Amino acid sequence: MPTILRIGSYRFYFYSHEPNEPPHIHVDRDDATAKFWLEPISLATSIGFSAKEQRKLQTIVKENQEILLEAWNGYFGNSGRREG
Repeated sequence: MPTILRIGSYRFYFYSHEPNEPPHIHVDRDDATAKFWLEPISLATSIGFSAKEQRKLQTIVKENQEILLEAWNGYFGNSGRREG
């Protein structure tokens, strides 16, 4: 479970066994968790985060999209990309 970023109390990571899904990032804080697709950036799921916090997280993901995609592609190669 590679951790890509830590910003404040948030941990941004992906699971090493998810190469067949499109690029995405998981975000945890305490007992709250969310998943964001990276291309295009959108919220996939969220448990425990308020709408305000989800918007904050989406902004952080947008600001770090290049780093997150580089980490995803560096780990999985293009196997995590689906042509659409």
